[in-house]
Amino acid sequence: MNRLHPIDLEHWPRAEHFAHYRRHPCAWEMTVDVDVTAFIDAVRVAGVKTYPSQIWVLATVVNRHDEFRMQLIEDGRPAVWDVVHPTFTVFHPDTETFSALVVEYDNDARAFHDAVVRTTETYRDDHRMFPQGDERRDTFDVSTLPRTSFTGFALHLTGSEDHLLPIVTLGRYRQVDGRTLMPMAVRINHAAVDGFHASRFVAEVEELFAVPSWIR
Repeated sequence: MNRLHPIDLEHWPRAEHFAHYRRHPCAWEMTVDVDVTAFIDAVRVAGVKTYPSQIWVLATVVNRHDEFRMQLIEDGRPAVWDVVHPTFTVFHPDTETFSALVVEYDNDARAFHDAVVRTTETYRDDHRMFPQGDERRDTFDVSTLPRTSFTGFALHLTGSEDHLLPIVTLGRYRQVDGRTLMPMAVRINHAAVDGFHASRFVAEVEELFAVPSWIR
């Protein structure tokens, strides 16, 4: 069973920072270019799909760190999930709408990839926005703009001060000096995550894309 574990505020080094950004809510975004040259080559050789593999990278790094699995409990204290699962978007060309799907995270990249493929096929023609329901709380959001590359991206979430989990948006690849770059935007709630944590997230995502030995 996936559980939320309350943080001991008396012994948490970020307790003061958390309290400050709860009194003065602050969310921020950053957009970076991630080198996916080696990743693209590995995906092609292995014959696997790009999007499920991208989602696995993001979910793997998110689940390494408590600050990216944080959510408030009923009394307003922060707590950390054992694991959080990615919810991702699937486009319906016939109606130009999308559905949001969720697949439980698996540390095995191929097992996760195959689960995403099966889930996508199951709901490909289901045009509801949340065909699996939207009652789960142990999820973080991934979306993609596969037809558009960008150098900046911002989300404006009204009344979202309590939303501590990250939101990641991916864009279309572009070629720069013989390398393949992918824009990635990360939306952060400062009550949970500081610049150090976000920079570490980016560095670990970059490393998994640069050394894709996990693809098989």
